[in-house]
Amino acid sequence: MRRSTSAFSLVLLGAGVFLLVLAQLLARYVEPRAKRTPTDTVSTTVFEGRGSYFDTGSVSTVEDQKLTITRRVVGDVAAGERSGNAVWDVSTQIDTPKTLPLADPRKSLQWTTERWVTDRRTNLPVRCCDEKPAFEGEAYLKFPFGVEKRAYTWWDSSLGGTVPLEFDRVTRIGGQEGYRFVGSVEPTPTGTRLVPAVLVGSARPGQVAAEEWYANARIELTVEPRTGRIMNAAIAPTKTLRAPGSREDAVTLLSSDRLEFTEATRREQVGLAAKDSGRLELLGETAPLAGGIAGGLLAAAGTVLLVRGRREPRHSAG
Repeated sequence: MRRSTSAFSLVLLGAGVFLLVLAQLLARYVEPRAKRTPTDTVSTTVFEGRGSYFDTGSVSTVEDQKLTITRRVVGDVAAGERSGNAVWDVSTQIDTPKTLPLADPRKSLQWTTERWVTDRRTNLPVRCCDEKPAFEGEAYLKFPFGVEKRAYTWWDSSLGGTVPLEFDRVTRIGGQEGYRFVGSVEPTPTGTRLVPAVLVGSARPGQVAAEEWYANARIELTVEPRTGRIMNAAIAPTKTLRAPGSREDAVTLLSSDRLEFTEATRREQVGLAAKDSGRLELLGETAPLAGGIAGGLLAAAGTVLLVRGRREPRHSAG
């Protein structure tokens, strides 16, 4: 009888020690390694809203029209595996009611392609793998893992620079808790464009290098704090042309008070955030805590039984 009790106590003790070690492994090694930006990302996010744009057909700015921004992200898995970084090819197009049905980015109002390379752990930019353009900041397509209630620098492609985003408040999107960050961009020159002088009110003959100006009245990003995934985004961009040296806008190329994720995009991003956040919580919090408690109880019970069994006197037969 004592032999079976001793064996049972050893089983309990072994199981307890195993769970305690497993809990530490999950918390210290597995969960941190799960906090890596994926290399095989394939996603599409869509913004919609109303605004104005410059119609080249009528050579005038058309008011109160539906505007659609479609951003497609495809991870370059091979480049990511070679470099150990997240390498994403990004296509962004802005469409009007005329160009949206064409389903051809080359015929959209504006189409840009970029190649982003980031450190999979920190989300900081990495200079490799034909990155284009060279960008800065802490956040762009996502925020770092473990988002804090502080200011972050966000890369704005239209500006070609970083924008400070301040923590605004804790909110909920589709039932999922998120941190909302807000910021803005004052009117800033971003380049030049050759246009007919008359278009920008210049008296010069022929063409002039008109100044391109960009502003964003409000940038609003709601982020799932554990994963850094952007669950909702809203912007209010304005792009204009000015005559060389002028302080006044002459032509509005694009303007909107609010372009925001569509309901379908929000639902998808919230669902992905909830899934990834739940997995990280399981690996980093729930499983280690449960394993630690269960392991401690089993190890304690096994130790008590083992000690008690050794103290019991032996009874000889006869």
